[in-house]
Amino acid sequence: MKSLSRRLVIAAAAVSTIAAAATLPLNALAQAATSDKPTIVLVHGAFAESSSWDGVITRLQARNYKVIAAANPLRGVKSDATAVASVVDSVKGPVVLVGHSYGGSVISNAATGKANVKALVYVAAFAPEAGETAIGLSGKFPGSTLGPTLAPPVTLPNGGKDLYIQQDKFHAQFAADVSASAARLMAATQRPIAEAALGEPAEAPAWKSVPSWFIYGDRDKNIPAAALDFMAQRANAVKTVVVKGASHVVMTSRPDAVARLIVEAATH
Repeated sequence: MKSLSRRLVIAAAAVSTIAAAATLPLNALAQAATSDKPTIVLVHGAFAESSSWDGVITRLQARNYKVIAAANPLRGVKSDATAVASVVDSVKGPVVLVGHSYGGSVISNAATGKANVKALVYVAAFAPEAGETAIGLSGKFPGSTLGPTLAPPVTLPNGGKDLYIQQDKFHAQFAADVSASAARLMAATQRPIAEAALGEPAEAPAWKSVPSWFIYGDRDKNIPAAALDFMAQRANAVKTVVVKGASHVVMTSRPDAVARLIVEAATH
């Protein structure tokens, strides 16, 4: 009888434990599921803005990743990197830092000295060596047709100049593999980059010490595929994905491929 009583007590305790777990708030369960995952910080490039990551964000959030689409000021490599580094500093726990286009120059500098940055992902992005510039790297190999599509610079009160892509040329130049209606919205909402930012030399890059992943389209008209391949090889990328037929905005047109590579970097 004592043995039977003891078994009944143990069974009751087990039922009580299961019942208590079942009453945990859903947000507590979600927090437990994501506590060991890095935060994904996305950095847009020139002529784009944070909504260019919408498809990628949706897919990452479906996998219970916390995502921050940082606002890149597009004023200069050093100052932009400082702004993004502040976002990284605000995150408790590990970070995967992702940059598109000019945003690659920014994350290369922003991650320097940040122990919580575990991976860098370059999405059709520059990965400059110290002293290199975005404009220099885009012209290192033939193929970029960006120059003739730029609108006349907008002169700023401080004497600087902002650059935009002409709206009627935006679709073919920047986002050829998205719909015409989507490209019109992107053209209207594009964020300008300071002309000086494209010619500002990069500082010592974090890709020399932080593992990196690269993804780009073979029909990129802003940064030639040969230049992107050169930078990926130089950085000893863990993995490089070339998306057939993809334009410069591969994160918008092919969010599945980009999100998949980010998850690979996050779980490496």
